[in-house]
Amino acid sequence: MDQRTIDGPRLAARSGTARQLVVFLHGYGADGNDLIDIGHQWQRWLPDAAFVSPHAPEPCGMSPMGRQWFALTFRDPDERWRGVNHAGPGLDAFLDAELARHGLSGDRLALVGFSQGTMMALHVGLRRRSAPAAIVGYSGMLVGPSGAAPDAMREEIRARPPVLLVHGDADEVIPVEALFFSSQALSSLDVPTEWHLSPGIGHGIDSEGLRQGGLFLARAFGLPYPA
Repeated sequence: MDQRTIDGPRLAARSGTARQLVVFLHGYGADGNDLIDIGHQWQRWLPDAAFVSPHAPEPCGMSPMGRQWFALTFRDPDERWRGVNHAGPGLDAFLDAELARHGLSGDRLALVGFSQGTMMALHVGLRRRSAPAAIVGYSGMLVGPSGAAPDAMREEIRARPPVLLVHGDADEVIPVEALFFSSQALSSLDVPTEWHLSPGIGHGIDSEGLRQGGLFLARAFGLPYPA
């Protein structure tokens, strides 16, 4: 996969000049249209941010219409690890191209993922040559080699941006335990991590989770605390 196979809906900066770039990474079986509307909600806090929500490069193996960053059978404990490593270079190249499109440096980037998109955001974001300003991960998890301690990835980690993880405590797809595992694993890798638990929420994002994510990005970009 290379970055030319990835594209999706964009939202220009409300101010007319992009000084930050926020990239949404959708979940398994969805596409870029699934998350781009979050940009409209966050524009009041991030008026200088351009938003892009690329469609994952592969047709979804279990859905006639959706896309996937990598295949899932849920039978192989290492398929997620192989998947993020396979899809990672193409996404990384896409991020470089989008930053160049706006004339922005790598520290003006934020990644926002949902479910499988969170796996991609954490995998790629922590390995960027230039650390992103922030990563927000909804209903996902940090992926590593099956059975290995998080420290096994330490030599691969080149960037340590602040991370916010948000998860519903009633998530039926990726259990809430993934939030606690991932936050502890990231902390053990010296990645500054915060988390928010959404009570009564399944595999989705509630309004408070969206608010937490938008405010987190505003702080990470060094903007005045929004009213």
